[in-house]
Amino acid sequence: MRYDNPVPTYHVENFGCRATQADGAALERQFETRGLTRAASNHADLVILNTCTVTNSADQDARAAIRRVQRQNPLAKIIVTGCYAQRAPAEIAALPGVTCVIGNSHKHQLAEIALDNFADGPGDFEWRSASSAAISVTHFQPALAAEGKAFIPVANLTADTGGRNLEARLHVSDIFAHTELLAAPVFESANGPDSNDRTRPNLKVQDGCDNRCSFCVIPSVRGQSRSLQLPEIIREVTALVAAGYRELVISGINLGRWGRDLETRSPGATFRKPEAGSRTPNFPSLLRTILAETRVEKLRVSSVEPMDWTDDLISLVASSPRIAKHAHVPLQSGSDAVLRRMHRKYRPWHYREKIEKIRATMPTAAIGADVMAGFPGETDAEFEATRRLIEDLPFTYLHVFTYSARPGTPAAAMPNQVPVHIARERNKILRDLAAEKKLAFMRSFIGKKLEAITLNVVHSDADGERTEALTDNFQKLYLSGRHEPNRWLPIQVDDVSDGAFVSRFKPPA
Repeated sequence: MRYDNPVPTYHVENFGCRATQADGAALERQFETRGLTRAASNHADLVILNTCTVTNSADQDARAAIRRVQRQNPLAKIIVTGCYAQRAPAEIAALPGVTCVIGNSHKHQLAEIALDNFADGPGDFEWRSASSAAISVTHFQPALAAEGKAFIPVANLTADTGGRNLEARLHVSDIFAHTELLAAPVFESANGPDSNDRTRPNLKVQDGCDNRCSFCVIPSVRGQSRSLQLPEIIREVTALVAAGYRELVISGINLGRWGRDLETRSPGATFRKPEAGSRTPNFPSLLRTILAETRVEKLRVSSVEPMDWTDDLISLVASSPRIAKHAHVPLQSGSDAVLRRMHRKYRPWHYREKIEKIRATMPTAAIGADVMAGFPGETDAEFEATRRLIEDLPFTYLHVFTYSARPGTPAAAMPNQVPVHIARERNKILRDLAAEKKLAFMRSFIGKKLEAITLNVVHSDADGERTEALTDNFQKLYLSGRHEPNRWLPIQVDDVSDGAFVSRFKPPA
C-alpha cells in the first residue's frame, strides 16, 4: 500500500466493444463494494487491463498498455483480464510486469481473486509470491458448487517463467462451462450521471455467441450465448432511472439472440407481445417489457445481426419515441462467395432487403455496419461487389476492419491469404466511401430539428465554449456555450463541421 494513500486504489482500463466496457463497469463495482477507490492508472495500486482480442492490433494494444503502466507506475500490480487473457493466458503471464491473468471465465470473481492474493487482505498491499500464495482457481470451487454453477478447474499450466510459478498466477477455465451471465452488467458512475462524462450507461444483457463465423475468435473466449434474466434487467434499468440517467444503451455480444436460452417465462416480470408463434422470450419482447415496466426516457440498441432485424424489431424501433433511431447491422462483405466462406448466415440480397426496410420505416435513422477488407481469397471482383453494395445502400457510417488472422480459426488456415498492402488499400477505399456517405447524410439535416442529449464534455477554443451532445440518431453535435449535462433538448442543426453537427442553440430564459 502506498504510504501517502491509506485507502487501496484501483484503475480499470477497457479495450474493445461495448460489452467489454460493460464488463469493465462490473469490475469497478466489484472493487467499490470492497472499499477500494478509483485512481488514475499512474497512481493506482491495482491496474486492471480489460482486453480485447478480435484482431492482432487489439493484442498489440494490450501489450503496449502493459509496458506503459509498468513504465509510468512501476509499483502497480498489473492484472490482465478479458478476451486476450482468456485466449492466451500463458503468453500474457510471461510478459514483464504482469502480476496475474484472470480470464473471462473468472472475471465475475476478479476482485475476490486479486485481493485474496495479498498477504493480509486489502489492508496490506504486499503481493504474495507464487511460492507463498500457492493460490489457484480450485480455491473457489466449493463456493461455485454451492451455487450450483458448472466449474472446470484451471488447465495444468506448469511452465516456469523467470523462476515464477506460472500456474499460481493464472485463473482461467473452460468458458463453455458457464451457462449463465455471471458478471454484473451495469455501466454506472459511483457518483451519478453528473460526476463525469458517463451520461449514457451500458447495460449488457447478453454474452457469448453460438454463431461460428470462420474468422471470429470471440465464441472461444466468450462462450455460448447467455441471457441476463428479465427480472434482473428490470431491476438494473429501474435503478439507473432512479439515479437520474436518461439514455440507456442495451448491449451484448450477439444481442439479437437475447432470450433464446431462457425458459418461456421468467419469474417476476411479464413479457410483452412476443413474435407470433414464438414460445420463448425474444429481443423485441425484452424491449417492450423495459418500456412498459420502467420509466427510462430513451433506449439505444447496440449492434444486432442482420437475421435478427426482424419485421417486429424494425417496426418497434421505428414506432417508439423512446427508442433511438439508430441501427447497427454488421455486413462484413457484399460478396455472396465471401459470406459463404465466412460462414455468415445471410446473403447480400437478404442484407439489402433489411437495410432498405430500416431506411423506409426510419428516414432519419443512422445506419451503420461492420465491414471487413481482405478476407482470405477475396478477389478484386468480390471486393468490388462489397464496394458496390455499400455505395448503393443508405449507410451513415462504417466500421472498416482489415482482416486479421486469429489463432485457431478456420479462416487462418485458408489458402490465398490476401497480401496486407492490398487489404489496406481496400480498407482505405471503403473508409473514403463511408466518409462521403456520412457527410451527405449529415448535410441533409441542416436547418432541421433533432433531439440531442447533452454530455458532460465542454470544449473551448477561440470562438468560446461548446458543449458536446449526441443526437437521437447517433451523431455528435456541438452546442454553443456551456449546458447542463444529461438533458434531452430539441436542437436545430445550423451547420456541419469536422464530422459533427453545429448548433447555435440557446435554451429559453
